[in-house]
Amino acid sequence: MDSCLIFSGNSNYQLAEKIAKYLNKELSPINIYRFKDGEICVKIEANIRGKDVFIIQSTCPPVNENLMELLIILDALKRASPRRITAVIPYYGYARQDRKDQPRVPITAKLVANILVTAGADRILTMDLHAPQIQGFFDIPVDHLFAAPVMIKYLREKKFKKPVIVAPDVGSVKMARAFAKRLPAELAIVDKRRDAPDKVEMIHVIGDVKNCEAIIVDDIISTGNTMIEAAQALIKNGATQVYGSCTHAVLAENTIEKFKNSLFSEVIITDTIPHSNLPSIFTILTVSELLGEAIKRIHLEDTVSSLFI
Repeated sequence: MDSCLIFSGNSNYQLAEKIAKYLNKELSPINIYRFKDGEICVKIEANIRGKDVFIIQSTCPPVNENLMELLIILDALKRASPRRITAVIPYYGYARQDRKDQPRVPITAKLVANILVTAGADRILTMDLHAPQIQGFFDIPVDHLFAAPVMIKYLREKKFKKPVIVAPDVGSVKMARAFAKRLPAELAIVDKRRDAPDKVEMIHVIGDVKNCEAIIVDDIISTGNTMIEAAQALIKNGATQVYGSCTHAVLAENTIEKFKNSLFSEVIITDTIPHSNLPSIFTILTVSELLGEAIKRIHLEDTVSSLFI
């Protein structure tokens, strides 16, 4: 691993430190500062010529600041003649705009993919893309990891008596099925109708949740409306307890307060997005070992496929 260098942007420095610790390495020095007018400037403080370079940066809120910082770091790295640059993006922002579902709207996930490649990325390592087909937007290799192994290990330790995995909408069924198969548990689906981008009206629960511990699994919690409405529907249908599980806790606006006053017994999230001083209802699991192992295997040209579970 001597020829492998790991850098971090400002978006999730704590996760980057955990990844480096797993790999028994120090984060390589990088100077990121602002001009008086707010423009970002970057200086790489290590010799990277011929090295295998990894830059860790989530494009989480403030998404535009963090994305621009990542692009400028990539450009600085590219101009310093490394052997390869891998952008490690634990949370890939703008992933929800992945198709034209209305007239005259952008496909922003594709735009961001194009910009990352142009900026200098030779490879992408990311986790739980909102839409898996985003991998196809890149003309460079993409390693797409899942937080499921970390989540499932934690859920098994809870020793539920009668668990049921719940997909809060049709789009989450594949993820929920994978959780249910490996936990193991039964599967249920909440059928919902979205009347507006941030407004959800729940219809009914498909599957038996009576006298069960319901575990709702999703990839992102932004406003929390989907999960909270699902929890209400599950309790109404006889669930004894409701747990939430998601990889990327965006937690926009007053979402934290909404969960504090919700029917959830616990909400399990990961550290792909940094958070501090969250209420006790939230449990944060780290994905540092998963990402660290992927970085190690990529550097050593070893198989990464066993991590895609």
